[in-house]
Amino acid sequence: MATKDSRVSDTQDGFSAEEREAMKERARELKAEARRGERDAKAREKGEADLLQKLAEMSETDRALIEPLHALIMRTVPELLPKTWYGMPAYAKDGDVLCFVQPADKFGTRYTTLGFNDPAMLDDGAMWATTFALTALTPEAEDRIVALLHKAMG
Repeated sequence: MATKDSRVSDTQDGFSAEEREAMKERARELKAEARRGERDAKAREKGEADLLQKLAEMSETDRALIEPLHALIMRTVPELLPKTWYGMPAYAKDGDVLCFVQPADKFGTRYTTLGFNDPAMLDDGAMWATTFALTALTPEAEDRIVALLHKAMG
């Protein structure tokens, strides 16, 4: 007999409270982006302010990992636009989210993940990874992230 996934809600829609909240956050983000225009000069400033606000709201554990990761991403690829995406730190290229960071506490997972969307040029044969678990930002992890970011940019 199959057991029910504890993360799935008992409501008819099948979404957990965390998933419903992420969808609401995304709707708010889309409205804010439409108001200010994604290409607007203030988009970078506002996007980073939104991202830093989300960082401030995170648990100490998530924040301790994601703050230096944010700094690494911005140092490595400063042309990316920092923003939030479903309430998570994200980085856009030409208006599309290239990569994002899913904090462990966001959906009650074991680890934080660094994920890449379709615009990322990570292609490697017939199959490749697009999401990476991250438990510590070691020098080796930083080197791998820098290499992934450079490859993702094409």
